Amino acid sequence: MLSYTELKKGTIFAMNGEPYEVLESGFLRMQQRKAVMQTKLRNLISGKVLDRNFQSSEQFEEAEVEKKPAVFIYQSKGVFWFHEEGKPQNRYSLGAEVLGDSAQFLLPNLKISTVLFNGKIIKVLLPIKLDLKVADAPPAVKGNTAQGGTKIVELEGGANISAPLFINTGDIVRVNTETGEYVERVEKA
Repeated sequence: MLSYTELKKGTIFAMNGEPYEVLESGFLRMQQRKAVMQTKLRNLISGKVLDRNFQSSEQFEEAEVEKKPAVFIYQSKGVFWFHEEGKPQNRYSLGAEVLGDSAQFLLPNLKISTVLFNGKIIKVLLPIKLDLKVADAPPAVKGNTAQGGTKIVELEGGANISAPLFINTGDIVRVNTETGEYVERVEKA
């Protein structure tokens, strides 16, 4: 059993028989009242996000989830195909609703982890940092640093991220897949 203080970002727990992931959490203290844990939760089956406050007396059951390694093969018409790591003949497909925002960072032969709840895949975990090639970057305009010196670039998987002005088409950049932010340039074109 988990107490309300253990509801940190990324924790998966069961509530009403369904798995939930904590997206954000923080204590809220009001005068002459007990502290409550203010959370933002995502239902891992339906994908709905909700805000909930929990009292110190509440306890939570840990969701029994299993992680399995897999390899991304390809995407066609909104369906993403994977196979079990080491067993290419065991193929399966997932819809975009299971992948969420991480779908934009998928590349062929990328090794990922799948999270299973009651034998059903409910979430896909990518490596936290990925090296991706810049497919399209607008040219930097001299004197265009009034807004922090960034521009929107398109990566090879189709993701659009904000990157510094010195990033050009063909560069390889490291991206944080959890936040979708630029980390660093790995290789210059």
